[in-house]
Amino acid sequence: MSAASDDASTLHASTQASSTEPGRMNATMAANHVFPSIQPNVDPLEQILQVGRHDLHPGSHAKGQHHGSHHQHINKGPKRVLTSATTGSHVISIGPEPHVTRATHVPRQVQTVSNDPDDGGYQSWIVGGFSNPTSSSAPAASSMSTSLCPGNNGTVFRSESGITYQTVCGINYDSNINPFLLVGSFEACLQKCDAYNYDTHGVSCVAIVYVPSRISDEDDCYLKSSISHPSVGSASVEGAIRYSVAQSAHLAASRTSAALLSSLSDSPSTTSRSSSAETRTSSSIPTSASATVSPPGVTYGKGSAVVAPKVASTKLHGPSENRPTTQYIQYDSADGVTLSKSLLRVGVDGDLSTGYDLSPQTGVLDVNIYTQNALAPLKNVPHLSRDGGRGGYLNGQHLFLFCDTGSYSSTDLAQNGDFLDFVSSSVAVDVGMNGLSGNALHLQDGIGEWSDNVGRQRGFAPLTQGEQAYNIAMQGQGQRYAIWIESSIIPLDAATGLIYAPIVYDNVNMVTRAAVFTYTGNTILKITAGGRGGPVAERPVRKLFDQDQPEWGVAGGLRSWGPSGIGGEDGKVYLFGGVSGGMLMARVAADSIENRGAYEYWNGDSWSTNMPSNSSKAFFIEGPIMDIDVFYSPRHMTFIAVYLTIYADSTFYYRYLKADRAIMPCYAPGGDRNADYVESLLHYGWSDEQVLYKAKTGLAGGYIYSGGIHSRYFGSDDVANGGTRMLLSWTAPTGQNPASAVSEYQIVTAEVNLA
Repeated sequence: MSAASDDASTLHASTQASSTEPGRMNATMAANHVFPSIQPNVDPLEQILQVGRHDLHPGSHAKGQHHGSHHQHINKGPKRVLTSATTGSHVISIGPEPHVTRATHVPRQVQTVSNDPDDGGYQSWIVGGFSNPTSSSAPAASSMSTSLCPGNNGTVFRSESGITYQTVCGINYDSNINPFLLVGSFEACLQKCDAYNYDTHGVSCVAIVYVPSRISDEDDCYLKSSISHPSVGSASVEGAIRYSVAQSAHLAASRTSAALLSSLSDSPSTTSRSSSAETRTSSSIPTSASATVSPPGVTYGKGSAVVAPKVASTKLHGPSENRPTTQYIQYDSADGVTLSKSLLRVGVDGDLSTGYDLSPQTGVLDVNIYTQNALAPLKNVPHLSRDGGRGGYLNGQHLFLFCDTGSYSSTDLAQNGDFLDFVSSSVAVDVGMNGLSGNALHLQDGIGEWSDNVGRQRGFAPLTQGEQAYNIAMQGQGQRYAIWIESSIIPLDAATGLIYAPIVYDNVNMVTRAAVFTYTGNTILKITAGGRGGPVAERPVRKLFDQDQPEWGVAGGLRSWGPSGIGGEDGKVYLFGGVSGGMLMARVAADSIENRGAYEYWNGDSWSTNMPSNSSKAFFIEGPIMDIDVFYSPRHMTFIAVYLTIYADSTFYYRYLKADRAIMPCYAPGGDRNADYVESLLHYGWSDEQVLYKAKTGLAGGYIYSGGIHSRYFGSDDVANGGTRMLLSWTAPTGQNPASAVSEYQIVTAEVNLA
């Protein structure tokens, strides 16, 4: 959290100016970032990109419609049909996912599902008749007289291991898990995916692509770690996505050209599976030449007692460097609303957050098969000045999430840049993984973040049309609404992360520059990553918790994975509630995060649906804590808390949970499948506070803030995966002009080795 720079304080939320050169895309459908889930028996051509947060057409909700109780899910609204200016095809906004229906045509050994299939687990299963699901030998190829595609495109079914999948025809993804496999059948390829997840104690394989025409070649089965970067493949390509991942990403198997449509509907593939195909073990398949890193497994400590963590070494990386992309999407967003003069006043008006649809002028756009032809070069690669920098690992990428972000024209040591724009949040991805070798990080903002060709930004966290219109109208007067990201990402499943972000009203005295920040409640950001446009945040609930309640989740939280393991859909989400003297705790089932009425709160003795007040002392951890991360360490078999305090001493501290025995997750070897291991935080005490890392102050001598860990950065060597290495990041004020090459803030990283 920071006061705005002088330029930004003057302008706050500048109008999202846009270029008017020829060729700019006007189709509202063009910039949506993901595909909707397939509805069985519905032509997937009619289900294209209009989903979720990226409602790029002005909403049909009237002002005030979302105002009031937030205990229920906010419906995504009625179906709207738009027209593509580029293809003439219809774009359909898909509402909540319908119940799965039984398919009329199902290949042998594929069981359809007629009820809610969102189970996500892999417990109590048998793979191909083997008692050991981790066996590396391929099951015998099965013979089928009927081709899976295209007749079963969109069918929801269960694999032999009990996992729910959705078929996808004619689509490939570039996130391969090596090695490629030769298995001889679609079902055997599914079994390989399920077995891979069993081996890694989590959901690392989220999709498969099987090519039946390659059963006599080197490989025919390709496991996928994400569903990013979809591309049109042959009509004979048969695929499947874990249903929960497809539902989370709203992904559809789209037939995107007349030629492919013709090949799928008029000329079905006649390729059949051969029962005599050669099968080979995983170890005999050559590794692809492409550099693909598979998700790491988890290594647990030995013995039955907690291992006390100790700092073995530290290494400063230094300030990170911004490396913005050099392209943007030529896209004209729809016009926003105009507020009446009675709403343009100083002071908080909660209806601006709850009573309006999301602004199509904000939020990251994605590069997909509809927008890739709208890419154009930036005329100015902007200089960025920003603070924050919390984040984490998501879908194979390491994200850095920022608060106030100013864009400036290109600058160098000899000349400062000119102010362009100011947004309250932005996002970047670590490129190069320099931290692995002990060097400063390079952080890259995505193509979808830019609103025009000179480098103004759209903002990462989407604003409502009320918030955006207020910011534009009040620019230069000192008032605005901001969404600041102040915690690390809480993973939700294999493809999605969560941030409980505060909605802040910022009131700056334009004479004295004194700023007053008012917490007005918080909202949920559901984050996905891996797309070419950059990480995307959806805002499914305008406001979840209110102004007079504890700031639930603003300081972060942690995921309690269920028996399905890391990346599964079962288990709970735990939230921290920062109040004076310590942290409170709340929890909710992972599938109910948008329903405030589903949350429970720890009262010191038990869980209750009665929310505690800001004066509650039912802490799960005490102390003058400012920023905090709590995570489970498999190596130490306990929880570790890393935090900064309110005392502005630029020091990271840590404590570990002193349980009377080793804490093992329910999905781990020896874990109790019926127990919630995160509950241990409420039943054991913490160790004494110890120094984890002493950071240098900023260039101007100011204290650091917005400090935290970036979990899983070091792969198998990371402390979150059973290793010892940990990445820390923080904001260090420089005292310099934000338009200068040094910037007003530096995002600094360091490594700690925690033996």
